[in-house]
Amino acid sequence: MKRLADLIESSDNTVFLSGAGISTFSGIPDFRGSNGIYTKYDANRIFDLDYFLKDPSYFYTHARDFIYDLDSKEPNLIHDTLAFLEKQGYVKAVITQNIDLLHQKAGSDNVIEVHGSPSFHSCLSCDRQYTYKDVVDMLKEEEVPHCSECGGLIKPEITFFGEVLDQNAFDRAMDASSKADLFVVIGSSLVVQPAATLPMLSLKTGGKFVIVNNMPTPLDGYAHLKYEELGEVFEYLSSYFRER
Repeated sequence: MKRLADLIESSDNTVFLSGAGISTFSGIPDFRGSNGIYTKYDANRIFDLDYFLKDPSYFYTHARDFIYDLDSKEPNLIHDTLAFLEKQGYVKAVITQNIDLLHQKAGSDNVIEVHGSPSFHSCLSCDRQYTYKDVVDMLKEEEVPHCSECGGLIKPEITFFGEVLDQNAFDRAMDASSKADLFVVIGSSLVVQPAATLPMLSLKTGGKFVIVNNMPTPLDGYAHLKYEELGEVFEYLSSYFRER
């Protein structure tokens, strides 16, 4: 782990890519782990756009347990350490596949949410915008939130399967990745495209690539360093850099 700390310390442009594995430490289940969301709910329905349009109650009923309860969740050591490293100038950006807002809650400023965010919701009929809190309040009264103006279906600005990623966010992610001389993947299985291609942009420009994940990934063979225990790695990094 000292080798990773040395890399972070000596690199001019370090970028992290975070996946759902880091939020399990905050009590939020991941997707593909042994106790993940996809072991409880049908992956082909819960984030599928066509199914959402046909039966939005499936998403909203189940998402109450891991999206619409985020006010009760707190950042963990990983989020806090990344925010600290950014403020100290060691981390230039955090690209996240997560939709739990915990990086921002911890204090990270340059967070790029490549799969969208529940911070805002939109009416699919008239485009009226709603905040996360607006929708949380609606869900206390109704199973599926509808627009107060036109009665249309409200959808979070999370990218569902069948939707195109937000191009501005992904352009920012590609730009940050291609400039990174150190790219660190944490808590991601690197199977969801196109986010899984981002480490290769750093490698193509001569960057070093590190993986911290408890399951194998398709890019393990490219990794300069590979660790399995997120908690141990971040306990070390937190201690190391806070004592500098």
